Amino acid sequence: MVSHIDLADYIFRRLHQIGVRAVHGVPGDYNLSALDYIEPAGLDWVGNANELNAGYAADGYARIKGVSALMTAFGVGELSTINAIAGAYAERAAVVHIVGTAPTHAQQQHLCLHHSLGDGDFRVFADMSVKITVAQANLTDPSTAPAEIDRCLRECILQRRPVYIELPTNMVKARVSAAGLEKPIDLSLPPNDEEVENAVADLILKTVYASKQPFIIVDGFTSRYGISEEADELVRVTGFPTSTTPFGKGIINETYPNFHGIYAGTAGKQIYMPWARGCDVVIRLGPLPSDVNTFGFSTTPDPKSTIIFDGESVEIKGTRHEKIHVKPLLRKILSRLDQAKLPRYDPYPDLGDLRAQLAALPPTGQDDPIDQATFWQRISTFFHTGDIVLTETGTPSVGGRDFVLPPHTTLVNSSIWLSIGYMLGACAGAALAQREMIAEGTRPAQGRTILFEGDGSLQMTAQVFSDMIRNRLDVVIFVINNDGYTIERWIHGMRAAYNDIQPWRYLEAPTYFGAPEDDPEYPVFTKRAGTWGDLNDVLANPQLRRGKGLNIVEVVMTREDAPDALKKLVESTSRRNSGDLEPPRAITHEEKVMKVAG
Repeated sequence: MVSHIDLADYIFRRLHQIGVRAVHGVPGDYNLSALDYIEPAGLDWVGNANELNAGYAADGYARIKGVSALMTAFGVGELSTINAIAGAYAERAAVVHIVGTAPTHAQQQHLCLHHSLGDGDFRVFADMSVKITVAQANLTDPSTAPAEIDRCLRECILQRRPVYIELPTNMVKARVSAAGLEKPIDLSLPPNDEEVENAVADLILKTVYASKQPFIIVDGFTSRYGISEEADELVRVTGFPTSTTPFGKGIINETYPNFHGIYAGTAGKQIYMPWARGCDVVIRLGPLPSDVNTFGFSTTPDPKSTIIFDGESVEIKGTRHEKIHVKPLLRKILSRLDQAKLPRYDPYPDLGDLRAQLAALPPTGQDDPIDQATFWQRISTFFHTGDIVLTETGTPSVGGRDFVLPPHTTLVNSSIWLSIGYMLGACAGAALAQREMIAEGTRPAQGRTILFEGDGSLQMTAQVFSDMIRNRLDVVIFVINNDGYTIERWIHGMRAAYNDIQPWRYLEAPTYFGAPEDDPEYPVFTKRAGTWGDLNDVLANPQLRRGKGLNIVEVVMTREDAPDALKKLVESTSRRNSGDLEPPRAITHEEKVMKVAG
């Protein structure tokens, strides 16, 4: 290998080494010369229509591929995508954000340059990014730049959060040592203290063996911490009743007999919350304790009965053990677990069987209107192994909690940032990542990318259609047309004008954004379904089922219809906010003792 290379070349070759195969972003005069290095490094330039959508797509790509790259220009470009970067930080998506900045001499002289605030301060935007990235680097010194890049990439991957790298225009061609490229970035973690790990593992097993009513809750950060396989094995081996949070749905195999859907607290079945609150051991894996993800905190268990696996710490019944990596700890627990000592339910609680519930739904009539109450369950028959399913914030995200998913299906939703319009961009990024992984043989070849998008959300980021067509991405998009912001109507203003939107002719989007006509390599399929009969015919279409090309199905629903869970959650939240209802709380240990005693 040559001893020295251009700095921009080093960046993009390093990105290729960590698994990135495409760079999202928008060209600008502060990053143009750096873009010349992308293709020679073996990467593709996505070329998004705007920076916000580029950030959303990079986030979606990272959630599927593990890490992504985004390039914007100083000032206007980076600020346009900062909302997406904040979302990636909140929900742990590993995005490498590279910003082309003004030349160092201009910054040092505090010149009044375009895209700046005109005050000579070139640090203001970088300072903004500090709060929403886990590592930052300003590549002004060729002697340290490679190490700075490696440091940021390492933190991005290990912490599963964005990093921020500034590349001044005069540094693009700066010659730097290429020696670092000869070996991969060290992504290893220091081993746990063996004595501590053994003690914690034994304590957890002892606690589980002594339990009478155990319960497992799998949350979304389980996948971010790299413990999805361990979580799935724990559920399968123990046979304990298991649920996920909304954010954690799709991580474990939902065909297990002990899987009982999402634990929805006050928005769920009446039997579930009292039963869950009576559990003496609740195992929480990768928790995101947001109000949305816990249904107004109504699913938060009593800390005195909880074992929490949270990245680099474990909490056992209120006592926290820091600096212990949970993946090797879980592996040790699984290797030592004695199934003969596990508590057994007799009788097993009746917590519901999702597949039986789906099979029991009555047939739909040809002219029946499509309803939110059963749509999300019924549409599950369209899914198959390997699919990536995305649900936009709003009725799709809430309704999608009722999906009955096949094994090895990935579900993407938002459970804390909730930036409407995000999911259309994320869909483009996820579809690109899926295509790459199918080519690499790391995802099932039959997998499709399927998005459920609200009409109001779609209008936020409609230019993503252009990105999809430009990159010939294979997607299936169900546009839920319920004439506006239905979730906002239920929260406040059911008939208020501010929850209305301009009606669009959604199925004409492929034509407007330049989709090819009569191209067998990239077919376009569009249909509108206003009744169950229409929808059943559309779902049976071979082109749609194949998922090749751009597929858009407009599903018409009434404007005030919403999933039952949303109605219940809004009602309970409204009552709590008005003071009519005390916030739900977990049953204390003392109350459990009193209950058992008498």
